[in-house]
Amino acid sequence: MAFQVKKRGRVTYYYGGDRPTLSALVTEDLGDGDLKIYFAGLTGGYSAKGLLEREELVRMEPLKEVEMVFRCWEKWLQQADICDSITKIDFLEVHAFGAQPKDVNPLVEPVLFQEEQQRIYKEYAEAYSTFFAEEMPDTGVPSRFTVHVVDFPDKAASYEFYSVGLYQKSLHE
Repeated sequence: MAFQVKKRGRVTYYYGGDRPTLSALVTEDLGDGDLKIYFAGLTGGYSAKGLLEREELVRMEPLKEVEMVFRCWEKWLQQADICDSITKIDFLEVHAFGAQPKDVNPLVEPVLFQEEQQRIYKEYAEAYSTFFAEEMPDTGVPSRFTVHVVDFPDKAASYEFYSVGLYQKSLHE
């Protein structure tokens, strides 16, 4: 997919289609080639499956979903000709909205529901810290804010992420 691009002063919008609902990326020019980048929210479920053109749908597996979200954002950075690797971004914020377990009814099986919640929380924390430790060891670790919600439209995903990052051109010349 090639992005449509709209520049407005120091801000550039990268989006698809003629009448977009939102932009995949929005950048703010900070001068000297530095960009503050706002990454649109997406999930490691249906969103990532489509963007990464995968046959497999990952369902309620944070250990896989977290990396897939970052790979989608990396693909967008490449398509927007900002940079070739997610490792060149310093993430300032990563916000994650967590879904409740989808396959266990809390009214019928409250103990199993709580166990599934705990599995998801544990896997998310492991996947997130592992990604930054192994894939982005040269960057700092962003602040994050996680809100667990009852539901969101992607019926396969355990989390939806959005973030703010910084591309510092002088670090990559």
